[in-house]
Amino acid sequence: MELIKSDFKENILTVGLQGHIDSNNAAAVEAEINQAMEGKDVSNVIIDMQDLQYISSAGLRILLRLKKNFADLKIVNVNSEVYEILDITGFSEMMNVQKAYREVSVEGCEVIGQGANGKVYRIDADTIVKVYFKSDALPEIERERELARTALILGIPTAIPYDVVKVGEGYGSVFELLNAKSFAKLIQTDPDSTDQVVAMSVDLLKKIHGTLVKPDKMPPMKAVAQNWAAFLKDYLPEKNFNKLVSLVDGVPEDLHMLHGDYHLKNIMLQDGEVLLIDMDTLCTGHPVFEFASIFNAYQGYSELDHDNMLQFLGIPYETGTRIWEKTLELYFDGKSKEEIAEIADKAKLIGYTRNMRRLIRRDALNNEKGKAEVENCKKHILELTEKLDSLVF
Repeated sequence: MELIKSDFKENILTVGLQGHIDSNNAAAVEAEINQAMEGKDVSNVIIDMQDLQYISSAGLRILLRLKKNFADLKIVNVNSEVYEILDITGFSEMMNVQKAYREVSVEGCEVIGQGANGKVYRIDADTIVKVYFKSDALPEIERERELARTALILGIPTAIPYDVVKVGEGYGSVFELLNAKSFAKLIQTDPDSTDQVVAMSVDLLKKIHGTLVKPDKMPPMKAVAQNWAAFLKDYLPEKNFNKLVSLVDGVPEDLHMLHGDYHLKNIMLQDGEVLLIDMDTLCTGHPVFEFASIFNAYQGYSELDHDNMLQFLGIPYETGTRIWEKTLELYFDGKSKEEIAEIADKAKLIGYTRNMRRLIRRDALNNEKGKAEVENCKKHILELTEKLDSLVF
């Protein structure tokens, strides 16, 4: 009786396990695996568990013996039930274990958000999925899940991904957000609610920035901003470049949480509760870095082409300007207009630095529109480096 399926190509033996493997048939299964290897120069073994429904400790011992002989043993297409067994017993840490992922289509689905690493779709009234741009995004997905768990434990209201799925050639994280609407959708539907929506976003932003994170739990944003500044060495006058680097270096280290990509599409309202999504950008640092990102979302990226705002957030550029100004006003309540204007300039310098680097890396200097955008960023950076003596507030 055939208990396994086997295939041998390019010195790799793929073994397909089937049905149930327990003490009654484990010895016979192992004998068939050994028989499949006889007379072959096997460099590695892949165990395909697509058709396996259960494995007992007797079956697990087969895997251990194979692992001793093949250090790079790989286990693929593991269903949820079998994966739980491998996870509980520690096999998922000892070996390269890859789950079988259900397939989801996002064709025709509403796009409710987009960040640097992926696009978020609503696939039904209850569920959204973040589809990652990289085809091999499983490490990124696991990293974001860990960041989201850390934030939730620290009291930040966030949607936690509960499943990983295959979307075309890539992967996605699935979240349950029952009838939730993004803040962008709320403003699109009811422009008169803009100030109320901004007030809710500022309340959450203050909660995020008031949360201390243990060292090494989230990456520091300052190091990222230093790389942005360093990139511009060949594109700025030496005096202004040195001043920019000095200003960024002068921002103190800070272990308070930042979201890193805080805008209307990454904040959701569900049954009156505000939830944060798109957690792969979570980091720590001084809030000047957060406000740089917020400035770019509502102003910087659309300064020369106002249609960018409509494409990105679905709102007019003028509404973005209002949201930026209202965010500053509410967050820095009690400060004078002059103080707020200076804080805005500090955020803008980081924002233009990030955007100029981004444009150049995307080949903007090889087309007229891109050149104009780069020059606009450069103009502001030159003005602000002459004007500012510190980025701290």
